[in-house]
Amino acid sequence: MSGLAGHLNIAAAQQPEKRIALVVGNAAYAKSPLATAANDAGLIAQTLQAAGFDVIGARDLDGDTLRKSFRDFIQKAESSGPDTVAMVYLAGYGLQLAGDNYFVPVDSAINRDTDVPIEALRTGDYIRQLASLPLKAGIVVLDAARQQPFVSGQIASGLALVEADPHMLIAFNAAPGTVAPAEQGPYGIYAQSLAEMIRTGGLPLPEVFNRVRLRVNEASKGAQVPWDSQKVDDAAFTFFERAPDAPAAPAPDQVAAIRSKPIRDLGVQEAYAAALERDTLPAYEDFLAAYPDDPMAKRVRAIAAARREAITWRRTYRADTPNAYWSYLRRYPNGPHAGDARRRLAILTAPLEPPPTFDVIDYDVPPPPPDEMIYVDRPVLAFSDPEFDFVPPPPAPVYYLPPPPDDFVVLEPPPPPIGLFILPQPIFVPIPVYVRPPRYVAPPPNNIIFANIHNRAVINNVINRPPQPGSPAAGPGAGPGAGLRPGSPPATVAPVQGGGATPTLPPAVAQRATLIQQGKAPVPPSAAVNPAARANLPAAPAGQAGRPNATLPANAPGALPPNQPLPRTNALPVPGARGAPPAPPSAAVSPGPVNPNARLAPGAPRPGSAAPAAPSAATGSRPAIGATAPTAPAGQQPRVAAPPPSAAAPPKPSATVAPRPQLQQELRRGPPPSAVQVARPPPPPAARVAPAPPPPRMAAPPPAARMAAPPPPPARMAAPSPPPRMAAPSPPPRMAAPPAPPPRMAAPPPAARPAPAAAGRVCPPGARC
Repeated sequence: MSGLAGHLNIAAAQQPEKRIALVVGNAAYAKSPLATAANDAGLIAQTLQAAGFDVIGARDLDGDTLRKSFRDFIQKAESSGPDTVAMVYLAGYGLQLAGDNYFVPVDSAINRDTDVPIEALRTGDYIRQLASLPLKAGIVVLDAARQQPFVSGQIASGLALVEADPHMLIAFNAAPGTVAPAEQGPYGIYAQSLAEMIRTGGLPLPEVFNRVRLRVNEASKGAQVPWDSQKVDDAAFTFFERAPDAPAAPAPDQVAAIRSKPIRDLGVQEAYAAALERDTLPAYEDFLAAYPDDPMAKRVRAIAAARREAITWRRTYRADTPNAYWSYLRRYPNGPHAGDARRRLAILTAPLEPPPTFDVIDYDVPPPPPDEMIYVDRPVLAFSDPEFDFVPPPPAPVYYLPPPPDDFVVLEPPPPPIGLFILPQPIFVPIPVYVRPPRYVAPPPNNIIFANIHNRAVINNVINRPPQPGSPAAGPGAGPGAGLRPGSPPATVAPVQGGGATPTLPPAVAQRATLIQQGKAPVPPSAAVNPAARANLPAAPAGQAGRPNATLPANAPGALPPNQPLPRTNALPVPGARGAPPAPPSAAVSPGPVNPNARLAPGAPRPGSAAPAAPSAATGSRPAIGATAPTAPAGQQPRVAAPPPSAAAPPKPSATVAPRPQLQQELRRGPPPSAVQVARPPPPPAARVAPAPPPPRMAAPPPAARMAAPPPPPARMAAPSPPPRMAAPSPPPRMAAPPAPPPRMAAPPPAARPAPAAAGRVCPPGARC
């Protein structure tokens, strides 16, 4: 019976485990864009794909799309079953207000504290929904504790301390109440350290984040101290497992014995690493008691000060009574949450000043010592502040933190993203052969990374160098849009559903991207913030089509100099380009009134290109037509130059006006067998002009050719019947009316042509010539 029970336990432990993840990287903020947030999200998404997660991810999301993506992910986790591990990673700006944490969308308009609940997403709402599901484990990582540019001096810095629910782990990139230093890339220290520890293999979930804390503190020279709260000890979850032939590691029993020692019994280097790994206020206080005069004591005191204030505020906000807020203000009259306390007192209609006697609440921590107050009486607490003059921390012992792999120390920047909202795809570093996903993990659909984490041929030729869509080497999951290189027009905005080398867009994001590509939704404001994101987007307004970043002022952050090409990143396919969808009508820009029913003369030049030549009557060659004719400003008639007088050559057509974008389709049609091409000024929008087939030459037109009388501006000249299209208008003032159209028309004599004096430009009424 005991053997059968053991067999059943092993079978139960190896039930198929589903892994799902939502990864978001918001970088293109209007007030202060972030350099690494999108890349960090791409790195974490790729690492989770290798670990068997079915990842959906996107970057630069607005509030509405972000909320819908969260809603869809919660529904996906709810329907996934009890053997599911769900992970959420958010990179961008985070805020705390009155005990709650918020993630900021890229389109938020936050200028004061009251805007935060309206414009940002309260992460606690979604964390509670995830915690209420019967999942194996839930992991929420907020890589968002940064110095925010939205509200100055009114709210506390960093993120607020929270407590994880059962089967949940919540992690911040910086300790509560503190901010991480600004980084310039290609990846943030926290994201790269988290990817490293996930790839290590064999680490329980709590130890993954303990090592992340040590690695980040070491790599940032003490400027950043990550934090996490977890209740997943019984989840038995590991990202990767290590094979029996893996390199030997320190004996677990020996490491456990060292870690269980009191801090006072350890050397200063080991004591600092032990206090940082345990990351509790008692551990930091033990270090200060054991080494009060060590150079590291000053740094530890700042960490303890931030933690004590965060615990005090959480206890205050949970009580949510006037006595609680008065108690906080007595301890921290100028503390980070003093403004929150006064706002809550006003909401509770309580006076800001406490009465002479009131019931002080019993906090879980003692009052702060005087030497801690200098760290919490600041608008922003950053351990990299030069005023603190902290000594860099010592390296952690090897049994606490082994050195990083040689191939994961310096990572190459990722290639430009292949489309709007799509995460960057980093250069994948092969995982050691002795590290592998657990066998009980259910493979995600069409995940080419998960199936080839050790296969260097696939990694180099498919994952890191995706082929063009439809090629035989594309492999599974590399469908339309999944294997594009920068500069190639994707067939769709989103990669193929089901994974591949690039994470799939959330359904709400894919729908919005498709509408933008089709011209049915406006380009998001984040594309105007990031100049690279404006490459290949729908056309700019009239007069700004020459500069893709014309919506930015010349001196705006990120604006490019005039005539400087933009990098082809964060882009949609060019509307109307080869392989791309046709340009929407709203994207076309017209320099003046356009008749939607008018046809261009065959062989007319495309807008912005060299004009083709028309055949000459004498030589048969094609002289340039319209090559030097400038386009008239919007609302004015184009200037028509009269042909020079010549007694030998037949009259040539006047300079044509450059065709408009709406009529580019007509350029692809070949010329009719007989036509007369005559330049005409554009008619008002109400005029309807039928296509008149102009002949290639005017000297000897074919029998069927007829030439319409030139109309006066601004009307166009229409071909007379048969079949009649419209009545011939009156002749122009500067051009003699030709004779009535006979069945055959001989070349007009030289005397019928305009006099040399009429060769000047024709100015419309009220226009300056």
